[in-house]
Amino acid sequence: MSYSQFQHQKFQNDPEFESILDLDNVELFNRDTLYYPNQKSLLNFLNKQRLQNQNVRKKLTQILLGLIILFSSILLIFSIIGFIRYYQNVQNDSIKLLDEQIWANKMQSLEQCQSIEPAERIDCNPDPPISKEICEQRGCCWNPIDRIYSEFLSLDTKKSETSLPPINIPFCYFNPIDYNGYKIVENQSENGYYFIHLKRMRPSGFPNDIPHVQLEIYELTDEILRIKFTDLHNPRFEVPIPKLNIPTQMVDDSTKLYSIELKDSNLIIKRRSNGQSIFNVNLQLLIYSDQFIQLTTGLPSEFIYGIGEHREPFRKSTNWKRYTLFNRDQYPISDSSLYGSHPFYLSVEELNDKQPASGVFLFNSNAMDIITQPSPAITFRTIGGILDFFLFLGPKPEQVVQQYHRLIGLPTIPPYWSLGFHLSRFGYRNLTNLMATFNRNLEVEIPIDVQWTDIDMMTSANDFTYDEKHFKGLPDFIDNVLHKNGMKFVPMFDPGISASESPTGSYPPYDYGVELDIFIKNSSKQIFIGKVWNRQSTVWPDFFHPNATKYWTKMFSDYHRQISFDGAWIDMNEPSNFVDGQLRFGCPRNNNFELPPYTPGMTDDSLTLRHKTLCMTARHYNDQLHYNLHNLYGLQETIITNKALKTTLNKRPFIISRSTAPGHGHFGHHWTGDIVSDWSSMRWSISSILNFNLFGIPMVGADICGFNGNTTEELCARWHQLGAFYTFARNHNTDDAIDQDPAALGPYVIQAAKYALLVRYAHLPYLYTLFYNVHQNGGTVLRPLFFEFPGDQNSYKIDTQFMWGSSMMIAPALLPNQKKIDVYFPKGTWYFISDYQRIEGRGEFISMPALPTYPSVYYRSGSIIPIQKPNITTESTRQEPFSLLIVLENEQSDAIGSLFMDSGDDIDSVELGHYNLYDFKVKDQKLSIESKHLGYQTKLIIDEIILVGFYRKPKSISIDDNKKIDPSNFKYDKIRHTLTINNLQLSLYTKQNLMKKISNQIYWNLLS
Repeated sequence: MSYSQFQHQKFQNDPEFESILDLDNVELFNRDTLYYPNQKSLLNFLNKQRLQNQNVRKKLTQILLGLIILFSSILLIFSIIGFIRYYQNVQNDSIKLLDEQIWANKMQSLEQCQSIEPAERIDCNPDPPISKEICEQRGCCWNPIDRIYSEFLSLDTKKSETSLPPINIPFCYFNPIDYNGYKIVENQSENGYYFIHLKRMRPSGFPNDIPHVQLEIYELTDEILRIKFTDLHNPRFEVPIPKLNIPTQMVDDSTKLYSIELKDSNLIIKRRSNGQSIFNVNLQLLIYSDQFIQLTTGLPSEFIYGIGEHREPFRKSTNWKRYTLFNRDQYPISDSSLYGSHPFYLSVEELNDKQPASGVFLFNSNAMDIITQPSPAITFRTIGGILDFFLFLGPKPEQVVQQYHRLIGLPTIPPYWSLGFHLSRFGYRNLTNLMATFNRNLEVEIPIDVQWTDIDMMTSANDFTYDEKHFKGLPDFIDNVLHKNGMKFVPMFDPGISASESPTGSYPPYDYGVELDIFIKNSSKQIFIGKVWNRQSTVWPDFFHPNATKYWTKMFSDYHRQISFDGAWIDMNEPSNFVDGQLRFGCPRNNNFELPPYTPGMTDDSLTLRHKTLCMTARHYNDQLHYNLHNLYGLQETIITNKALKTTLNKRPFIISRSTAPGHGHFGHHWTGDIVSDWSSMRWSISSILNFNLFGIPMVGADICGFNGNTTEELCARWHQLGAFYTFARNHNTDDAIDQDPAALGPYVIQAAKYALLVRYAHLPYLYTLFYNVHQNGGTVLRPLFFEFPGDQNSYKIDTQFMWGSSMMIAPALLPNQKKIDVYFPKGTWYFISDYQRIEGRGEFISMPALPTYPSVYYRSGSIIPIQKPNITTESTRQEPFSLLIVLENEQSDAIGSLFMDSGDDIDSVELGHYNLYDFKVKDQKLSIESKHLGYQTKLIIDEIILVGFYRKPKSISIDDNKKIDPSNFKYDKIRHTLTINNLQLSLYTKQNLMKKISNQIYWNLLS
């Protein structure tokens, strides 16, 4: 064996060698050529080769792995590219489908928006600025449109005319099909009570949307519903006065007049008898935010009345008209808020004899706009409080008004003396001028019951004072001239109290007010100081303060010890202010109560809620904001004044106030403010007095001959012929105008005023009875024609004539140089008051003489009217015997009437039963007189009966079947067709019949 073989054999059997060299795997050298001189060298060589071999393997592995990764990456990239292309295709298809759907929705929404008639648009962007961008953000329709001319009937020419609507048709408006502001999430009802939970689904665009609204519906009576929207989770301001007389009787499903439906988010109240919708609200379109609330309801017809106080026609326009309700010291002009706020309207559903009518009252005292539109519909926009609606279903208009008055407080009966003529002016300047005016009117026999004075009677225009220099002797004049002759005295009481009298402690109305902490505060809780008539500065009593009655009563009682006044004239109580907010300091800036998101009625950016009044941030008792109580200030002053007068005088209060609110008529009365002395103001005064009868304030009148500016002889004469038939009849004017009392303007005015006032005084028993009726039942004293003639469609448009109750129609001359009056006579028989001229009414205009003497007044057949011979005062007139004026269609027709009498000025005479009430009825040629209540002992004699419309002289007349009247005591006038029965001396109340009912009958025998 060779050495090499030996060595090879040796290493083959060596384990280490075998571990180093795996000859089976070595391919890079030939085994036969291996030769190592020693083992160590061989091992080093083999280790080196092993390392080289490992590196080669590693590189090969890396290359292989790299190739795998490369191919995998390429495959992945292609897969991703494919997926992306696939996804893009799918997405493109989806986007295409989505775009198509969006486009289709937009087209559908656009078509829906365009399908909404302009007359039916409900404003989605009533707050400035108004823009397409804001509109679309709110999810509403945008479509600007020009105002559309509308046709109306001119009351001057009786012809059809056209006019532009006062406000723009909304550019931005709701799409009622797809807009979902509130959603019904809960709906429950049980036993006449309904609870509905509304959830806000999208922002309204106004700050602080109320997310959850609670809607409650109460079935109060068969005719009355309450619908109330409140915040489900948080309390909000609710109106504190008046305290409503909410009925609680059980409702009979079989007799109630209404049905309640909730269908597709629409709340619908219908009249069951005819299916007419009375109140129809799409709840999805409701806006209910912290300082802006808007609700729209459909109207039954375009014949709506009420919504005051405004200088507008009696029938309200539905041609895009805004009526702002925020009490302001603003002399009456059109398209402006005035002194009072009454969110009540009457709507006549059908113009026929059945005359179904309904009314809606919103019990909310915050500033608001009420918008009417031609669809017809009405929108309420208020900036605070809650929505608290009451619905009255009548069914007759007078019944609707009665239902409303029972809720807010039945009208008070005024003192009898207040129905007389009132003489006043601003600018007597001294007692000498006042007495000269008073005396010259007595000398020409103008009836006078009350003398008034304005602020010029005061010292420096300060309440509870009189100028002892210029009005020296005033207390003596009141006591020894007025009161001794049965006349009364009424001074002015402004709410503003001087805050700058010196020395300190010299003016009790201020000092005592500070002591009682009675004055309104500013936002810093200091006394709020402004400026009215006082020399330097003014503060205002907070009539909501618990000490208000104590303070005001002491002021009245102390003042009455100086001058013995008989009533109160409360003016400037909106409240009025000669600066905007505080004197020198204004109001807080950038405050949401001073500058709310929406300001009702403010088309001029320079006007704010504080304009000519207090800051909205002023504080009343218990930290209540003036923002909420502003419209109630005059009402609360009237309530406190009513209490103060009762305590001071122990007589029935007489209060004339400029500012009013719902419920005012239960405590006081109203005059229509500083109207201009012109023909249009005289005419519009008729609408005003009719409106306030709807509002429950039947004792109302305008300043006869006007207040601002100089009247004319003709205007003043005609105005006295009208004003004598206001329920409150006062001649009053400003200090920079001419004297306008009747005697100052000469024979023409004297004659017109005297005749008209004597007619008034003769009919005061009838007028006083009307006041009793509304005090007992609610309703109207002065009323529009359509209340009495529901089947006469023309009567719904007439506001240049009016009725005293149901028996007398007043149709005054309202134009200069007027010789004839086109009087509208509803169907029936009428008689001219001066000569009993018979007029057959056929539902048309008849030309009648505009006499310079007798007023244009007409009796309605079927009436029995108690009258008295007129005298210079109501007190002396009350002493006269009574006459019964029986107005017949013919001698065989029927008639009815009544008479109420009490002391005339006792407190709560009706409630205490201290009155007499008689019913009169003519049927079958027989007059029946029946006492319904006897509780007031007085000498009450019927001495004369006048039968008008008597076409045959009777053979005989007898009383109670057994006592024939001597023929010398009755007279038949065949020209005037009247029968007069004299010297009856029929006593309706004596000591003998104190405890028994009276029943007298008078017969006339027509047999010849």
